[in-house]
Amino acid sequence: MSPTSTTAAPARKAKTVPLRHRIEVGVRALAAVVVGYLLAYGSTAFLTVVLPFSRSDRVVAASLLCFAVWCAAAMYAFAAKSAARAVLAPLLLALALYGVALAFPEFAARP
Repeated sequence: MSPTSTTAAPARKAKTVPLRHRIEVGVRALAAVVVGYLLAYGSTAFLTVVLPFSRSDRVVAASLLCFAVWCAAAMYAFAAKSAARAVLAPLLLALALYGVALAFPEFAARP
C-alpha cells in the first residue's frame, strides 16, 4: 500500500473526568493515607495494652500488626460505598481503639 492510500484514524475527543469524581478519589486517597495511619496508630496503642505478652513483645507485635491494619484501612477506603463512609468508619474505630487504650493504662503497666 502506498502512503497516500492509508486512511487516518478519526480524531478522538479526550474524555474529561468530572470534578466530583476527582474530589471523591482525592478524599478516598486522603482517607487511605491519613485515616489509615490514625487507625494503625489506634490499633497499635490498643494492642500494646491488651496483648498477653511481656511489655517488649507486646510493643513489637502491635507494631508489626499495625502495617496489616493500615493496608486493610487503605483497601477499605477504596471499597467503601461513599467517600464519607471511607473516612468516618475507620476514624471512629481509631478513636474507639485509642480511647480504650487510654482508659485502661493499668494494663500497660504490667511487666
